Amino acid sequence: MIKVALIGAGKMGISHLSILGANPNVEVVGVCDTSKMVNDFLNRYGKFSCFTDYQKMLDETKPDAVFVAVPTKFHYAIIKELLNRKLHVFAEKPFCLTSAQGKELIDLALHQGVVNQVGYHNKFIGTFKEVKRIVDSGALGKIHHFVGESYGPVVTKPQQSTWRSDPTEGGGCLLDYAAHVIDLLIGTLAPVSVVKGSVLDSIYSTSVEDAVYSLLELSNKVKGVLSVNWSDETYRKMSTTITILGTKGKIISDASELKVFLKDSNALPGYDKGWNVKNITELTEPVNFNLRGEEYTSQVDYFINAVAGKVPNTINTFQSAWYTDWAIELIRNNAK
Repeated sequence: MIKVALIGAGKMGISHLSILGANPNVEVVGVCDTSKMVNDFLNRYGKFSCFTDYQKMLDETKPDAVFVAVPTKFHYAIIKELLNRKLHVFAEKPFCLTSAQGKELIDLALHQGVVNQVGYHNKFIGTFKEVKRIVDSGALGKIHHFVGESYGPVVTKPQQSTWRSDPTEGGGCLLDYAAHVIDLLIGTLAPVSVVKGSVLDSIYSTSVEDAVYSLLELSNKVKGVLSVNWSDETYRKMSTTITILGTKGKIISDASELKVFLKDSNALPGYDKGWNVKNITELTEPVNFNLRGEEYTSQVDYFINAVAGKVPNTINTFQSAWYTDWAIELIRNNAK
């Protein structure tokens, strides 16, 4: 049984808490949040202790692993404390506000030998997992272009003063939404090495960008386009799509449908020459508890299994999340 504590009981924290509570291999031993209302509610209905001081929670509950779901500006100090205590850490995205902070935490996690993971859930979606498998198989031939897109109606009027409008708390389209697409592209293809040109466009917001447009070159010399806009009201909800072109085929995939074009027959088992279409229902592995989508449970279960030594700690590590933080810095600096 893995003893787990949670720091931050906001939207994502409560989601993680619900999933952890349904995992038969997990005992939730404590929750820390600064909100008295949240703590009163959890104290009334939960079977764990609630705290407003996370260090006191760690001292009293002695967890094996901790989920960190607080604003990004608090990640560095909290995660460093957890690592110094040799605790396994799952942190929400983005990892850190600067790549320098992230690099220090990567080195510390490696030194302490603890499991570490960051909550980029796209890599646990069946269609995107299949995209990665196809790319790695070589069935597309030499990759020569990609497009990563995400659009949705997140900010559709002059923005009020919330964390989404504060870049120091992880707000803004680049940190909050484009990070997901960047991380997916890096995990599927290669890290970003050069930013050729970027535009950060404020549509409704005054202190952060609402759209990100950038030309990227990856470490394997493949070039492509990043286009993210969270002020697009033509979408009912945020939708992410990646397109990958190779000399022997092409992929277009979102979270619901995967379309694969192959020039050659027998290029990939289970796929024919020409266009192939697969639905997410064909590619989703079942989970014991579905909240908001199987991918959220899958990423938590993967972390718990990694802590238990049942799977390798190789997906969404601090190192892979650092590549995303680094790309974000390159894009921001290029846009100035």
